[in-house]
Amino acid sequence: MNCQEEEKTISGLGLAETWFGDVAVLGVSGELDMLTAPELARVIEAVARKKPAALVVDLSAVDFLASAGMSTLITAHEDIAPQARFAVVADGPATSRPLRLVGIDQIFAVYRTLDDALAGVGSERHGRSDS
Repeated sequence: MNCQEEEKTISGLGLAETWFGDVAVLGVSGELDMLTAPELARVIEAVARKKPAALVVDLSAVDFLASAGMSTLITAHEDIAPQARFAVVADGPATSRPLRLVGIDQIFAVYRTLDDALAGVGSERHGRSDS
């Protein structure tokens, strides 16, 4: 069972927080660029304060990923990794390709599907709700 909180920002960036046991999944939709990256950073920080065992950022519904968005992900990984596992879901030319071309997939785990990411960070897909 999971619990989801959705937020649509002023800029149109969609953010949805879902918990699978002690793993937080932050679903992102829209364009992740220099205008929206700070909003993502703010939400990642808020989720991290809840002390998840792992945080998965799901970019499956992102249409455009700029360098500012990639920098936000790197910073999040650096801030979270000592206390929790960190992973990203990215598949397709808008997200996976830039992450791999820049080499970010060597910094943290990048998965093609949410199920793969949850398995990779050690979550049970239908864990208890912690939100």
